[in-house]
Amino acid sequence: MSLKANDPSRKTWLDLPENTDFPIQNIPFGVFLTRDDIITIGTRIGDYAIDLGALHQLGYFKDIPLTDDIFLQDTLNDFIADGRKTWRAVRNRVAELFDATNDELKSNEKDRETILFTLDEIEMQMPVQVGDYTDFYSSKEHATNVGKMFRDPENALSPNWLHAPIGYHGRSSSIVPSGIPIHRPQGQKLPKGSDEPIFGPTRHLDFELETAFITTASNHLGEPIPAEEAEEYIFGMVLFNDWSARDLQKWEYQPLGPFLGKNFGCAISPWIVTLDALEPFRVEGPAPVKKLLPYLVTSGKKSFDISLSVSITPDRGEETVITKSNFKYMYWNMSQQLAHHTVNGCPVNSGDLMASGTISGPTPESYGSMLELSWNGSKPVKLKDGQERRFIEDNDTVILRGYCQNYEVRIGFGEVKTKILPVFKS
Repeated sequence: MSLKANDPSRKTWLDLPENTDFPIQNIPFGVFLTRDDIITIGTRIGDYAIDLGALHQLGYFKDIPLTDDIFLQDTLNDFIADGRKTWRAVRNRVAELFDATNDELKSNEKDRETILFTLDEIEMQMPVQVGDYTDFYSSKEHATNVGKMFRDPENALSPNWLHAPIGYHGRSSSIVPSGIPIHRPQGQKLPKGSDEPIFGPTRHLDFELETAFITTASNHLGEPIPAEEAEEYIFGMVLFNDWSARDLQKWEYQPLGPFLGKNFGCAISPWIVTLDALEPFRVEGPAPVKKLLPYLVTSGKKSFDISLSVSITPDRGEETVITKSNFKYMYWNMSQQLAHHTVNGCPVNSGDLMASGTISGPTPESYGSMLELSWNGSKPVKLKDGQERRFIEDNDTVILRGYCQNYEVRIGFGEVKTKILPVFKS
């Protein structure tokens, strides 16, 4: 099925703000609560949310084989499980309905009032029920920077890093959508020069600039997913802030890896942008430094040119963009990540979330965490109002943004915005 929705010349009869992340060529998927307190699956064009459940009930998807309740659910999991043929057909039909040359819906005022919402009339929800969440460690620049800080600078990468995508299984219960505040975590940490840990709030709270991809049900127990087929099982991508408590993590991570330093909260952008929408922005990823084992070899353009940024807004202060990076710097691509994840027979389900790991670029202005930007607190980051940050402080708001753009169209993710509250007190 062709990608008709991607036609860069297509215009819509909806009014669009300039440089919107959500032109008619995007058509992402999400879940929102309507003005009538009804949860529905929808999409977005410009600053309008579109109720796909209502569109379906009104007969606008009659030529697509969909179950009656496919959009009347509180997650996208079942829709994602229907597979790429269904996702593509729905995107194409939405693009057709909102095309400037199509009067089918444009001329029906009653139906328009039923299915269209302004953004202030809705409340975005988690788009999927995340059954399992894996966080990778796939930026060579980030891994090298961390290795220089905490390992032998001459051997910054661990011996396995260039041979396989490194990752760990995270905690899905604390993943929240943009706009939900997160409390500063507390736990054990080892003060400098001490032999005994203390208990208390983290002093090294950090964001991690990441993306994540959402999978569909793809393989049975024991069945690997070949790298060259992996994209068939990837629904789309979101922005992802993998919050970290560096001091807690440093004390606890040996020998089993991240625990309390990572499981207190992660935040995602609420609209899932499909791989189909990102198709025009494919680029080559970095060439492998070492020869890859055959199961990790991919061909063609498997990365995407996604401009990313992070800003900090202090309490009653001004927003400052502190880093600009790009997804194209990722050493290990999503196909390699999914192939490695399943090569041992691990099954993947609809709605599983696979995070990229911190995305850092080659220059200090493109580092993807405060750990790197402040070089573990030794080089404070200056904000517009004169304040400095070594790590994130209480009541700071951190915003991740991302978009792709060429000379024809801009496809964006919106933002993931999180305010840090003080330690929870009962």
